[in-house]
Parts: sequence; C-alpha cells; structure tokens
Amino acid sequence: MEMIHSDSAPAALGPYSQAMRVGSLVYTSGQIGIDPAVGKITATDVAGQAEQVCKNLAAVLSAAGTDLSHTIKTTCFLADIADFAAFNDVYARHFTGKPARSCVAAKALPAGALCEIEVIAEV
Repeated sequence: MEMIHSDSAPAALGPYSQAMRVGSLVYTSGQIGIDPAVGKITATDVAGQAEQVCKNLAAVLSAAGTDLSHTIKTTCFLADIADFAAFNDVYARHFTGKPARSCVAAKALPAGALCEIEVIAEV
C-alpha cells in the first residue's frame, strides 16, 4: 500500500491522504473544487467547481502513474440535485471512458462545495 500525494492538488482537509495505491488500483479521497494555487474554492457555480474537481483528480491520478481515462468507478456528490445536468456536462468531457458511477445529493459538502468526486482507477 502506498500513499499518493500531488502538490498540484489541494492538501487534504483532514487526517486522510489524497489517494492510496494498492497493487494496480488507486483509490482517491473525494476531491472538491479547491483551487490549489489559492487554497480555496473560487468558482461559484457547479460547472466551474466540477471543472476544478476534475483537474484536482487528474493531478492526484498523475502522481499515482495513471489518468482519468483509466477510471473504473466514480462516486459523485451534489449539494443540489438540480445541478445534475450542469455537472454531467463537465463530467462527460473528463470521464470519456464512461466508468461505472454513483451520483447522489448530499445535504452538505465540505467547505461549502457544490460537488465532490472520488475515483477508483487502474494504474
């Protein structure tokens, strides 16, 4: 088991890692739309936050030796299910391999985020 870290993605907000690699699989922690350059969420809509989430996930997966195209499964959380269509537009541009997915509305997400995604990917 190996802990994965990328300086190109935001540091964990708590006592956990950005990802763990076990054999040929990488399990990411949920990423929210924090811009690592400024250390906070800068986008005000779900599309902008989802775009940053995908950039953050790409950075973490790169540090593990893989990329978004090797994603097997995602779990997605939305603060408002009404954002589903706008979220999907961004998601579809980044997860072109159409991995298995769950997407649910959550009552609240960390740091006031509008969306969060976690990934299982193959190295």
